[in-house]
Amino acid sequence: MNFDFTNEQKMVREAIRKFVENEIAPIAADIDARHEFPMENIKKLGQYGFFAIPFSTEYGGAGGDEISKAIVLEEIGKKCGATSGISSVHYLPTMLVDKYGTKDQKEKYLNKLITAEYIGAFALTEPSAGSDASNVQTTAVLDGDEYVLNGTKCFISNGGVADFYIVLAMTDKSKGIKGISAFIIEKDTPGFSIGKIEDKLGICASATAELIFENCKIPKENLLGKEGRGFILSMVGLDSGRIGMASQALGLAEGAMEETVKYLKEREQFGKPLIKMQGLQWYLAEMETKIEAARGLVYKAAYLKQTGKPYTKEAAIAKLFASEVAMFVTHKAVQMHGGYGFMKEYPVERMMRDAKITEIYEGTSEIMKIVIANQITR
Repeated sequence: MNFDFTNEQKMVREAIRKFVENEIAPIAADIDARHEFPMENIKKLGQYGFFAIPFSTEYGGAGGDEISKAIVLEEIGKKCGATSGISSVHYLPTMLVDKYGTKDQKEKYLNKLITAEYIGAFALTEPSAGSDASNVQTTAVLDGDEYVLNGTKCFISNGGVADFYIVLAMTDKSKGIKGISAFIIEKDTPGFSIGKIEDKLGICASATAELIFENCKIPKENLLGKEGRGFILSMVGLDSGRIGMASQALGLAEGAMEETVKYLKEREQFGKPLIKMQGLQWYLAEMETKIEAARGLVYKAAYLKQTGKPYTKEAAIAKLFASEVAMFVTHKAVQMHGGYGFMKEYPVERMMRDAKITEIYEGTSEIMKIVIANQITR
């Protein structure tokens, strides 16, 4: 097995590291404190080609690979969990249009998503359809040449700032999950409005909102894929999104590790730097071991997706483990910073808050265990 990056992947890593250092890191604490969506940086990520990486060149993609995409989200996550999460969510609807969209849909939307002219969001979760994604209550009824949507979505990442939404709705309740379909909805569509904006524990610079559909009429050509195939489409999207969230979690763990090593080298107690204390070195060893294991799982899942092999189980494993590592490492980082770790002056406090969501969205850790178990027992 070859664990080396290709020259192209090394170039991506170098480019995104420079962008993060110059554009993302300097404002990460400020946008968290002010709960401000980093619109300018998201637009720049699109303009500089980072969202183009895994997509074909026909509609403006870079023809790159999934490991490069994981590298981008990982490197962003080292300094800003919110911006990494926003970016991962944006990749998801872009991927679904690329995979399932008609020629007209691709021509209309794909380049705008790749360049971040449009910000994307994926709307599945509802008050009664969280972990049970099959229990969608939002309805879509075909009326002539239009579908009419009614219902409410909640906890939608990028909600309220996105220009482009993929929305899951029930088109035939009698068919259960085979009656769920996916639709493209633009932000200014009549009958579509934004409800509650959530105030969150972490990733405070990201937007999370309620979506409301009241007799929202969209042309039938906005159906994404075939009618009744929305649930399958959403599961494919979530499999891919879980690699993205695992990459975000990995980056958060790596960033917290870097901050901790830096702090322990600078801080002295009992006449010597903290980095020389054996007990703290043991913590560092545990943290680094878990990070290395998480990195291998994330890159393996990305590799399987890139090569067209089944990756549902591996994506769930990567997401489960990397998110738990993010929580473990950030928790230890705060502890080893002592009182300073509890202060917003130091980034590890923000990193710990940001890490928690990686155990919840795109499928909780408990759901990941169900997915993994189903894959190995079927």
